[in-house]
Amino acid sequence: MAESSTESLVTGFFLSGVFLITGGTRGIGCAISVEFARAGAHVIANYLRNEKTAGELKALAEAENLNVDLCRADLTTPDGLQKIVAAVKQTGSPLGGLVHCAAIGAHRPIIELTARHLDWTMALNVSSFFELAKLLLPSFVSGSSLVVLSSPGAARAIPDYAIVGASKGALESLARHLAIEWAPRGIRTNILAPGAIATDAWKAIPGGEAKVAEATKRSPRGRLVTTEEVARTARFLCSSEASGINGHTLVVDGGAGIAAWC
Repeated sequence: MAESSTESLVTGFFLSGVFLITGGTRGIGCAISVEFARAGAHVIANYLRNEKTAGELKALAEAENLNVDLCRADLTTPDGLQKIVAAVKQTGSPLGGLVHCAAIGAHRPIIELTARHLDWTMALNVSSFFELAKLLLPSFVSGSSLVVLSSPGAARAIPDYAIVGASKGALESLARHLAIEWAPRGIRTNILAPGAIATDAWKAIPGGEAKVAEATKRSPRGRLVTTEEVARTARFLCSSEASGINGHTLVVDGGAGIAAWC
């Protein structure tokens, strides 16, 4: 499709077409689903287990008259991937982008981790995006955008984060390769790396509450980045305003990563 199609798909920060958000009903993923829908997109929010948060997102969408569809599917299985593809095709609209927020992992010292932990983590955090992006390639049009959610652990050693950090590092590398290989198709791929955010994910990390408090104390702004700030950045990356950004990592941490005392 001609490059001019970009303008019909995304104009400024307004989004049109379909956007698939994996892990789109909780935490950062939910904030992105809401942000994109408010910007005019038809959002497909994927989830697997948490019916409560999925129901809350659906209720909000109905209250605000937002175009949000829920798709319960296990991205680590062929059937789950095909269910997602079918949901995208069923909309009959162009696929404007994919934001991969779905993630899982065991937070333990390396000595306590097993190959099963590694396979389990990589299956959702990396392999599902790899498979989903390829399956959806025929649905993307020139001007589409892929965004993967990473974390500081992709490049830095964080206690009890080895297996998740390794998966995020692999995801970032895959995204950079996609950015180059699919650029001739008019498809951009970028990495969004939030800093510490107070979400339920900290509950799975040993000493999570103390780590949140410490991160807040050490933040140059005296607070953590919010899910809404990350969602707005994701919207920017998927808009035509970011048409020249491809294959890069955009850090959203309020400056914590460059402050000497952090």
